Amino acid sequence: MGRTCSKLGTRLVYAKPFSPESKGKVEKFNRLIDSFLGEVSLEKPKTLERLNELFQVWLTECYQEKPHSALGEKISPRSAFRSDRKALRFIEPDTLADAFLHCETRKVDKSGCISFMDQKYEVGLAFIGQKVEVIYDPADLEELTIEFEGYSPWKAHKLEIGERSGKRPPLPDHLQPQKADSSRLLKAAEQKYQERQMEQTPAVSFRAV
Repeated sequence: MGRTCSKLGTRLVYAKPFSPESKGKVEKFNRLIDSFLGEVSLEKPKTLERLNELFQVWLTECYQEKPHSALGEKISPRSAFRSDRKALRFIEPDTLADAFLHCETRKVDKSGCISFMDQKYEVGLAFIGQKVEVIYDPADLEELTIEFEGYSPWKAHKLEIGERSGKRPPLPDHLQPQKADSSRLLKAAEQKYQERQMEQTPAVSFRAV
């Protein structure tokens, strides 16, 4: 809320706890919404467009054009608004859209990235260990806007892992492990055993006696 108000040039003022007199306009509008919900439930609109149309009718006739005792005799909120001598301040659509984007805080890790929505985004090695503001649209997370004090906002994209960091490619067929038909180790041991037996022939053979 603080970021939205700063983008729109609006002062954010909080009401004191347990002081309903300081929130009269909000309480009045909440009662207006509650009464509308009670009435519109009887109509049972089938589409969102019809619901918005009925709400606009209710807001105009039962609130904006209805005389208010705090404004004077037969003076409605709309007539009091139109009689204000201060010029209206209009906001650019791009500024308005940016003001209502979502905002969260993330800490940059040792690789210069942040974790966001189970994804890694590159922020920059210069911001390692710093906390940055992440501005994003929940409907589009391909890139994020990063804000940091003293720097102009910039875009952060998803971290892409290159080929060298991926899985190792398979070996060619001639380098693949071959299935053995016999034990080369056992054959070599048998040959060595026979050579050893020939070297260790006893000097005296009792069979020849």
